[in-house]
Amino acid sequence: MTSKVVISQPQYVMDKKESDQWESGICDCCDDMPQCCFAFWCFPCFACKTSREYGQPLCLPLLEFLFRGPIGPISMSMRVSMRERYGIKDTMCRDCLFSTFCIPCSWCQMSREIKRRKIQVLLVSAKNT
Repeated sequence: MTSKVVISQPQYVMDKKESDQWESGICDCCDDMPQCCFAFWCFPCFACKTSREYGQPLCLPLLEFLFRGPIGPISMSMRVSMRERYGIKDTMCRDCLFSTFCIPCSWCQMSREIKRRKIQVLLVSAKNT
């Protein structure tokens, strides 16, 4: 009687093609109406929630309201960080423009991007060894 020895288990491959563009435009707030309303009625809370979902400190956006200059430094840095993390091709000039004149729309766009690019991880039959 012979027995087979398994040297390595087959690995699952998840192939996902990501776009190098924003998944939605800056003015596509109506794509996610509940988030749009949340941002409109309580923007500081919305920005904090989005910051937490992105993996940053919860109250980070509140610093922008306290120390705001001509350009929102937290909004600007979040946009740049998100572009770098997700490989989105855009310019610093546009990030600066949106972070200065379209802050709620910019945060809504970032929130939609986080939702669309988040990959859920599911462990099946995981055993502690």
